[in-house]
Amino acid sequence: MAANATEFPYSLTITLPLPSSHLASSALRTLEVDTELSPFVRRDLELVAPSASTPAPEAGKMEIEGEEKSVLKTTYRATTNRMLRVAVNGFMESLGVVLGVMQELDVDVLEMDGVKEDE
Repeated sequence: MAANATEFPYSLTITLPLPSSHLASSALRTLEVDTELSPFVRRDLELVAPSASTPAPEAGKMEIEGEEKSVLKTTYRATTNRMLRVAVNGFMESLGVVLGVMQELDVDVLEMDGVKEDE
């Protein structure tokens, strides 16, 4: 059910590119289990292709067909800016746990900048 802009005037969209559609799908399935508890907040999760997650430089640009959906797009809507902030903070904590598990359990899934496993 889409949230009405009048009822939920505050919104934020978070796009998280992941290395593969498999990981993006795993993150989506993991995060969508926990629904928003507050009736004052709405959250929509979806997978999109990398080109669909960024605005096109020219108005006529078409999305590349068959492109892998590896970007997790999360849209929050809330009745107040405080409710939006609280909901997004909780989501970011959950997202941190999901990414941490992916990093620890999957070999070479998320690259660590400048850190080697042997050190």
